[in-house]
Amino acid sequence: MMRKVGAIDYRGRGVCIEGDLPELAAGQVQVEVAASLISPGTELGRVKHMRSEPQQERPPRPFGYANAGVVERVGEGVEQFSVGQKVACMGGGYALHADRVCVPQNLCAPVPDGVSLEAAASVHLAATGLHAIRRTAPLFGENGMVVGMGLVGQFSAQFGQLSGCHILAVDRVPMRLEKARGARIEGWVNGAESDPVAAADQFSAGCGMDFGIIAFGGEATSAFEQLYSSLKTTPDGHRMGRITIVGGAHISHGFAAGLGNVDVRSAARTGPGYHDEAYEHGSNYPPVFVEWPTQRNLNECLRAMASGALQVESLYTHEFALSDIADAVDVLVETPDQALGVVLKP
Repeated sequence: MMRKVGAIDYRGRGVCIEGDLPELAAGQVQVEVAASLISPGTELGRVKHMRSEPQQERPPRPFGYANAGVVERVGEGVEQFSVGQKVACMGGGYALHADRVCVPQNLCAPVPDGVSLEAAASVHLAATGLHAIRRTAPLFGENGMVVGMGLVGQFSAQFGQLSGCHILAVDRVPMRLEKARGARIEGWVNGAESDPVAAADQFSAGCGMDFGIIAFGGEATSAFEQLYSSLKTTPDGHRMGRITIVGGAHISHGFAAGLGNVDVRSAARTGPGYHDEAYEHGSNYPPVFVEWPTQRNLNECLRAMASGALQVESLYTHEFALSDIADAVDVLVETPDQALGVVLKP
């Protein structure tokens, strides 16, 4: 069976190509896709460079890792899903921008009533934000700062507040801060216009931040230092708190006495299980030892969407047909200050 797939060509342009649908393997479900969501940072991070620097000609590269649709077939050993069921899917190489995909069953989750397939397509990024908050270990009433209001930062901020914390959102793009305000994030500051450290002091009523999250890729030393300077200060002059990094940030900073008593943590993707092929295709970890594997995080995100606690579609800015993927890529690469959540529909 042939399918349509979104890809990036060697010039850094989006193209819609045709290719064979992979054989449905044991432990997988075949899904007719209704919507997919582009992750600008991970999927398009190198595209602008590709456009400005000549690249060696090569076949277009399919991309995408977050979509939702309806189950068409189930592979051998799949018992948790059935034909006709609505599911949200994730996973690089599986949940592509395409009209049909084959996805391992534990990288899928049933879509609850009341949740649109467009919203459910965000589940990979939502679970990434949820896992970042789990790694941060927030306590009710704490103050936290999220730097980077892309989609993962937006979800991290929302889950921080759903954990009972006071969240200050920081970004340099006004549109992203407006989206955070629309999602009822408590505080926000434009880092290009105001000092986030001073804003954090005022936001926390002089108590200092208990934690911070860096939710963007690339050079992030300045953001790290701002977060560090916003944390609580102990009587002996040391900083204390937690800083969690989600995404491909690069940071240069001293440790030990140069950092104080600050816990620096990394949040890897959607939680345990992703990139474990056995888990993805149906094996499970003992829940007493691994309480929050990837699929459970997916389910929790969808449950939060169904209750109305997690705002998703208000973060979307554009919708394109899969055949117009060139325009979708262009709007994210050329006008990133105007685009956030970009949805593709077959």
